[in-house]
Amino acid sequence: MNETLVTLVGNAATAVEFRETANGGMARFRFAVTPRRWDRVKEAWADGHTSFYTVWAWRTLAANLTGSVAVGEPLVVHGRLKVREEELEGQRRTFVDIEAVAVGHDLTRGTAAFRRVVRGEPGLTSRYGPAPVAAGPDPWAVPEAPEERAGGGGGEEVGEGGAEPGGAGGSAVERPAGRRRTGRQKSGGAPEKTGSDLVTA
Repeated sequence: MNETLVTLVGNAATAVEFRETANGGMARFRFAVTPRRWDRVKEAWADGHTSFYTVWAWRTLAANLTGSVAVGEPLVVHGRLKVREEELEGQRRTFVDIEAVAVGHDLTRGTAAFRRVVRGEPGLTSRYGPAPVAAGPDPWAVPEAPEERAGGGGGEEVGEGGAEPGGAGGSAVERPAGRRRTGRQKSGGAPEKTGSDLVTA
């Protein structure tokens, strides 16, 4: 709340400086904004006073700025306006910063081609570091079908095309593929088979 959001149109005055910090990547560059006014006397457009800002960016935006912005390129910067004062060499100086939320090229001055960035390592832009990799077999591998068991084990679920205990003399009764046991069948044992449920040789 109570933040001053501004949108500036200008040019990159310096190259983007990038470095890694404990909170992720950080980038900054100087941004020049020069207004243009119509001079009625000369009947021509004239440049006004140039204002300079320091643009700061973090994490993903900071990394993308490094590979996208060069000196002199026209940009549109949207972010939070910050004004700070510091004493340098005995003099009180005022600095105006922009904490960037979004940065893009000014397409009224030229064209640009967007390239989506695919990160090979999420920890490069993630606040919490790279995701842990589970050891062992491939989690996307298809599990093998369970082995058939004869007799007993009335509480175990049988996969598709497997055998269900409960036949005469402990022999397995073939179950058609695609049928699964319900919760009532698990707790109460095998249901009574009808003639349509049996598979004949």
